[in-house]
Order: sequence, then structure tokens, then C-alpha cells
Amino acid sequence: MVSTVLRSVIAGAAALTLATGATAADWPERPVHVVVAYGAGGGTDTLSRMVAEPLSEVLGQPVVIDNRPGAGGTIGAAAAAKADPDGYTMYMMANGHTVAAAMYKDLPYDAVSDFQPVSVVARMPLVVVARPDFEASTIEELVALAKENPGDLTFASVGVGSSQHFAGALLAETLGVDVVHIPYQKTPEALAAVLSGEVDMLVEVLAPVVGQVKAGDIKALAVTSAERHPALPDVSTVAEAGHPDYDVATWYGLNFPAGTPDEIVEQANAAVQKAVADEDLQKKALESGYVIGGSTPEAFGDQIASDVERWQKVREAAGIEQR
Repeated sequence: MVSTVLRSVIAGAAALTLATGATAADWPERPVHVVVAYGAGGGTDTLSRMVAEPLSEVLGQPVVIDNRPGAGGTIGAAAAAKADPDGYTMYMMANGHTVAAAMYKDLPYDAVSDFQPVSVVARMPLVVVARPDFEASTIEELVALAKENPGDLTFASVGVGSSQHFAGALLAETLGVDVVHIPYQKTPEALAAVLSGEVDMLVEVLAPVVGQVKAGDIKALAVTSAERHPALPDVSTVAEAGHPDYDVATWYGLNFPAGTPDEIVEQANAAVQKAVADEDLQKKALESGYVIGGSTPEAFGDQIASDVERWQKVREAAGIEQR
């Protein structure tokens, strides 16, 4: 005879199975929240709001942006990692997530295993800029200048441990030159320092500086992605200067908490692919420097894991102290 307790266990398991199946089959039945680990108006927030509109149309439910800024993006990441894996909380991960994994000793989450990748949604290169009268105008000229003046050249970023700092450190390592890092808190401060001659160069994501490059207020020595960017077609890449392994871009992609049912992940990925194919989104995003495009969950997961490992090696090679 089956005991009352066992009947309850079986009934509970059956109910859970039915509920999980219904959740996957009917998803989404209510608004989907996207955690953004940075403040309103920043690059990740801007892109998230651009993507939310066509994604909500595809899903048939509102996509709500939930800003959780602070601690280098780790507060938002922790909130997303601890959310219920029911398909109603997503996380707009930027590549700064993988840099944080290298920078912080004791994170309240695992940067890889606590997240279920859905799809990349966009990429944006960084750009190396200098004042118009800076002695070098190309990467080749920069290398020659740095070797003539070892330890004298400087580059700015928006802070120790930022993605820009790591990209600059990797660039110096790749080129085999000694360039001193000078951190600032915000892009306008760093740009002002470049223009005044306080520092020689700035490594920054494309969006906040592309207008000044086009206007001739600053000059671009190179973009950091493997291919040239449509907004600056005349600016060459670091790879073109003879360093094919140097490929650094800020990427953005949607994740669920780990444990989200595979069926929901598959449905979400299909929805994202439809959303990022929207021509209006692609045009609007490109004007801001983003190149829109999706991926498989597996490819995105590989990107996250490889970048965590990559930035850990860069941190060690550059002697950047963990926090």
C-alpha cells in the first residue's frame, strides 16, 4: 500500500512537472524583466532599451528594464544570478562582467556557472584616440614612438579594472611596449586630459568619442576589433598593423539565471534572433556605434568562459591588483 506521505510526494512531483511544462509551453505569460548592472543613460542601459522594444513585440509581453548599478556591475549580476530561474528575469551582460571576474576576489556568484546564456545581441569596438598633434597617427608609429621613449607614454581609461584599462594593458602587451596607465573616473575627464596633453592617449568604447573623432577634435589611431567599424571606415584595426590575435570588443548579451528550463532558453533565443533582425533597431543602434547581431547560447557561453580566462591572464601579466 502506498503511504499517504509517498502519495503526497508523487502528487507533488507530478504537479511540479506539469507546472514546469506549462511554464515552458506558455512562456511568457507576464512581463519579462531585464537586469542592467549599470545606471540609466549608460551604454548598456541605452542598448537594453533599444532591444527591449522589438523583443517585447516578438514575445507579446512587456520587456522591463531593471537598473541595478554599483560595484563595477557586480550588484546587478548578483541580483540576476539569484533570481528565480523561471524565464522572467534576464540579465544584459556586458563584457565588463568577465573583467569583474578577474578583478574581484570574492564575488557572490560564479561568473560562468551561475548564468545561462541566451544570445549575444550587439558588439562595439574600443578605439585608441589621441590629441590631433600627437606624434603618432597609426599603431606602427605608436610602437616606434614608444620604443624611442620607453616608459614615457601614457594612456587613460575610465578607471583601474575597467574594460578599457584591460584592453589598453593587453594592447601594450601585444605591441611589446611600455605604456603607463593613468585612471580617471569618467570619459569627459579622460578626454580633457588627452586634449590638454596631461596624458597621451585614451582607450575608450566607440560611442562616447566617435563624434569628436569625426569632427577632428581628436584622432583615432586604431579600433580594437578584428574588422573596421562602419562608423569609422578609414580607421584601421590593430590586427591590420600586424597583430592578428588582438581582437577586443565590448559585447552585450542576454542571460537567464542558471537552471532555467532548456525549452525557455530555446524560445528566448529564437525571440532574440527575430528581435535583432529588426532593421529599425539595427539602423538606430549603428548610429550609436553598436553592431547588432545574435548568436547561439553555446557560442555565447564559450565567449563568456574564454573572456574570464583571458582577462585573468591579462591582469596577472600587467600586475593589476585584485580587489
